[in-house]
Amino acid sequence: MSKLLAEKFERAAGVICRQGLIHFPVSETAVTIIQRVVGEAEEELDLIDAFSETPSQTMDQLAASSGFSAERIAQLAASLAKKGLVFNQPSSSGVMVYRLLPLMMVGLMEYKFMGELTGSETEKELAGLFEKLLAELRDQTQGNYDALMPLFSAAPAIDRTVPAGQTADGKAIRIIPVERPVESTEEVILPSQTVEAIINKFDDIAVGHCFCRQRRRLLGEPCQTNAPVFNCFSFGKSARHTSAQGFAKTVTREEALKILKDAQQAGLIHKAFHPGSRESSPETSICNCCKDCCDTLRIWRNGTLPMINSTYHLCVIDGDACTGCGVCMQWCPTDAISLNENGLAQRDESACLGCGVCARFCPESAISLQEGLRKVFILPPRLRNAQQPV
Repeated sequence: MSKLLAEKFERAAGVICRQGLIHFPVSETAVTIIQRVVGEAEEELDLIDAFSETPSQTMDQLAASSGFSAERIAQLAASLAKKGLVFNQPSSSGVMVYRLLPLMMVGLMEYKFMGELTGSETEKELAGLFEKLLAELRDQTQGNYDALMPLFSAAPAIDRTVPAGQTADGKAIRIIPVERPVESTEEVILPSQTVEAIINKFDDIAVGHCFCRQRRRLLGEPCQTNAPVFNCFSFGKSARHTSAQGFAKTVTREEALKILKDAQQAGLIHKAFHPGSRESSPETSICNCCKDCCDTLRIWRNGTLPMINSTYHLCVIDGDACTGCGVCMQWCPTDAISLNENGLAQRDESACLGCGVCARFCPESAISLQEGLRKVFILPPRLRNAQQPV
């Protein structure tokens, strides 16, 4: 590889590492990922570099920042979109906007493992590189723990938990309404609180494979719950993008609701994403997460990043109905439920996502969901064996 090309890879990696909610160090691992994804397409690297000042640009803006013709920009952006690095869909006003995607949440890592995979050595290598990248981020977090935690605590919620609506035998989970003061005239407009309501309000729906479960399988760690994989939803503009690039398949509402039912029966956790974490904006996607594979849960549990989640529900346990069977403990994704000195289930409010999975599988129907908007922030554990930064 020439020195010039090597420099272009490093510059491109630097621009990509600065995108999104999570910024990564420009490590050898990050550069290698870009090399594997882009290949020796120098002009694509130049187009990535043109996003260094502004991550979202119109055709005219990108022509000025890159020096390429409109025709060439469209060609290069289309290629980078297929590789999971550029979002190229028109805005609501019909203007084409090109956006450089981050390494993850939601970006390159998700899109590379969202389509149908073959299990090839190339796919396994890329999965391993992302795992190494996350380990490097973990070491950076652990080495700067005290300085970073106040910054993390001020960050917006990455995703929003949408609760399960029914128990395993098809009964509605009891909802305890929030008590609002009579004198309050403030009206709060909440986003949809069921996955069915979200699905029903979109005309464009696409479904891809769970990128977390697929990547773990490539790493030799198949899902312990054997959860279904084809249930990663995207909506509206995101659905049009994922289906156009081959990352997902367009489905009807009826097909989407059937896929959703299978995900619910498997006890998966519904997590909705909004553009820029703005819950006032329509959902872009929904993940259906299992406890062991979900990257958001894993990178919190292994000390990489905190859990930052928005929810409108909190599980409430009826101590008189609880028998202490421990089923809710097994299903809780954040280990928010334990048994007290009397052998009955108790809930840690600060760690409860309000996902309702505990209520879904409680054999005694002893768990309800109480309404109330909350932000869940759980610190990542401190790890003694994490490498300190040099």
